[in-house]
Amino acid sequence: MKTPRNQIPYITLPSFLRRVLKAYALKTLIRDQGCELNRIGRSRNWQLKATFEQLEQTIDLIEQSEEASWQWLAAHLSKQRKNLGFDMLLTIAEKKPGITISELMQRTDCTIAEARRVIDILEFGDNAP
Repeated sequence: MKTPRNQIPYITLPSFLRRVLKAYALKTLIRDQGCELNRIGRSRNWQLKATFEQLEQTIDLIEQSEEASWQWLAAHLSKQRKNLGFDMLLTIAEKKPGITISELMQRTDCTIAEARRVIDILEFGDNAP
């Protein structure tokens, strides 16, 4: 997952259409969550742009589906959640006032140091690392 500063992150999906059955249904499910799904040039790779909340919803819906070929995508997206940029962690914490360090770590799979830094910035307004 790549996160340019103050932008929605995007995730590369290698060989997306070749790995799934019922690709049109999966693309519809992803786009219904508000995510953007685009092919990268003329390659077989695709790119997914989604907020953290959209990513969580998409993962949940894929895991609930009965299509086995979609499960690799849920696993791939879950791994990418661990690579959230600091700006995204800060945005997630700002949306939920009173979030604890452990809750932020559980929700985003970030490290304790990252979670403490986010909470310190929210509570004290301090941008120092």
